[in-house]
Order: sequence, then structure tokens, then C-alpha cells
Amino acid sequence: MRTAHTPAAVPLRFMPYKGRGASGHIASRFEALDREGFDDGWGTLAQAALQERAAPRTQLIEQHARTILSGNDSPDIPFDLSINPYRGCEHGCIYCFARPTHSYLDFSPGLDFETRIVAKTNAAEKLHEAFASPGYEPALLSLGSATDAYQPAERQLRITRGLIEVLSEHRHAFSIVTKSAGIERDLDLIAPMAAQRLAAVYVSITTLDVKLARLMEPRAAAPARRLRTIETLARAGVPVGVSVSPLIPLLNEPELERILEAARDAGASRAFSVLLRLPWEVNPLFQQWLQQHFPQRAAHVMARMRELRGGRDNDARFGRRMRGQGVWAELLSQRLHKACARLGLNRQPLELDLTQFRRPAAPARQAAAVRRGAPASALTTQLDNLQGELF
Repeated sequence: MRTAHTPAAVPLRFMPYKGRGASGHIASRFEALDREGFDDGWGTLAQAALQERAAPRTQLIEQHARTILSGNDSPDIPFDLSINPYRGCEHGCIYCFARPTHSYLDFSPGLDFETRIVAKTNAAEKLHEAFASPGYEPALLSLGSATDAYQPAERQLRITRGLIEVLSEHRHAFSIVTKSAGIERDLDLIAPMAAQRLAAVYVSITTLDVKLARLMEPRAAAPARRLRTIETLARAGVPVGVSVSPLIPLLNEPELERILEAARDAGASRAFSVLLRLPWEVNPLFQQWLQQHFPQRAAHVMARMRELRGGRDNDARFGRRMRGQGVWAELLSQRLHKACARLGLNRQPLELDLTQFRRPAAPARQAAAVRRGAPASALTTQLDNLQGELF
């Protein structure tokens, strides 16, 4: 008898990998050709499928970025600038709205997104350059807005720490959202900044169900570990909130109030929630995942999603993409509002102080010469699967 967490009977090429969110290399929307296997009668198709099932290894691609700051023109997002030290994310969250960005690299938004990680190794240097620019004005800045700045690769590369060192040196305020306990490593930098209203942290908790978390976010920290991270940050004096995002109808949505209460008990003072988004390739990936793990519930989940999205699977319009529309969207909004009011959780972002920013001196000629000599092409290296203790 199949349980809620037992994969449905699907072809071998669509069976889930252990420790990965996506089941395969879904084609990106930019690919001109579609490939299909052909059985020549010698069993080669089956053999190829078995070979593809070998546990995919994580590949890090070191990149020298030209710029590091990205502007935001969306009224739905409470920050003006963002920095993403990594493209792709080994956490493998099946619902990640950033998956389609891998298509711009000619990589698959499926398995490639969580196994081919682009690391911007000169990120700290580029941030220092941006701050030194005469035209730069401090603005609300989010670190790791698309992919987690504390994913497993950060343990070795320390790119995020380098960025926070620059932010600290020049007293530039920032916020960060993460589902990793790795942020605790950098409390020596974050806590003093938080004491001066220069830093705030949100920890993403989508579920308290360990089995569901392992299916949705296979390489992210366990829910209990994230609650412990909230407690650690709060005890260090860091303003910390909880992000119950994405909220997926009939899957983690019933847990909304319990997650908020658990986060409050751990020390969270703020909260927000964003409805599941299914842009571009995320849509077929998520629906395939639903059929694999929740076949009896899949149709109901997608029917509710369409009710929230005006009859569509996804609605990218400003003002609606984060919260949806209609009766169900209003009910979810009321639940969030009432739960936060009852628990004393503030729904507004912490006001950070942008007036303390100190512009750096112009970079030295020698440093500029080194930058000009930096390789423009990406250097690719193969690393282990990083299957040790996850953040």
C-alpha cells in the first residue's frame, strides 16, 4: 500500500535521486532541440538509463563576476539591491523560483541547478569596487535573495563571509534569508552589526515535518536545526524573523500557524510568507515531483493553485505573484495576520540604518592591475558530493 511519502510508479528516468530535489535534466526553455532515447533492440536504452541513475556529483564552477549588485524594480520585494554569491543551489528545493535562471547558462533548471553551482569568487572585491564608485548611494540590500548564500559550498569557499566583511568594514546595512545553520559561523561579524541596526536575518522554515522537508529541500538543514539557528541568532542579539515560504496549498499550508508559533518560541520577532510561484520550468518540475511523492493529492494541490492564480498555474504580475488572488488568497492572508497578531510577530521588515555607510577610498593601482589580470573564463573543478553534515 502506497503512503503519502512513497514515490508513484514512474519510469526509471523520472525516479528521484537520493539527496536531490529534481529527478533529471529537464530541458530549458531556450533549447532548440528535444532529445528522446531510442531502443535499438540490444538493451542499450535500459543500460543508459541505469548509468544515468548513478548519484550525480556536485560540480563547482568558479566565476569572476563583472558586477555583483543587482537592482530590484519589483514593488513586491522590500529591498532595492541584492547580491547572490552563488548561482544554483545544492539545497535542491524543488519549488525554487530561481531554477529558471540556470537556463541562461545553458544548464538545466532541473538537476543541473542543484549539481552545477557557479561561485562568484571575486564577489567581495567587486562589492568593494561598487561601494567606492562616486555614484553609489546606500540602499536596502539583501544577501542571497535568489539562492542560499550559506549553501554547502560556502563552508569551503567563504564567499559570503568575504561579502559580510566588506559590508562590516564600510558599515553598510543588509538583510539575509537562509535555511542554513551555516550563518552561525559568521555571528562574530553579524552580531556587532545588528547591535548598530545594520543587519537582520530571516530563517526560512517551510515545514516542521522532517519527511516532507527531506523531500522538498533534500540538502537543507532539518526543521529543528533551523529553529535552533533562530534561537542562536536571537540570543546573540540579532533581529531574526521567520519566512514561511513558499506556502503550498494542502501540503505545508496547514502548518502555517504551528510554524509561526515554533519560530516565535525559538526567538523570532518577525514573520512573512509568500505563496508558491511556478515560473517557467519550475511548473513542470514541481508537478512531476507532486506526482512522484503525493499522487493522491497532486490534482487537488494544482486545482487550489489555479484558484489562487486566476485559473492559471502561475501569475507573474506585480501585486499578485506573491500572495495570489480570490477567496483562498484572502483566507491565507487573514490566517497569517491573525496568527502574527496573536503571537506578537511583526510583519514589517526591520528598519535598518543606511546613514552609517562609509565610502571606501579609491582602490590602489596595484589592486586594479591584479583585477585586470584576472581570468575572464570560468575555471571548472570537480568536488565531492559534500554529503557530510549539512548546514
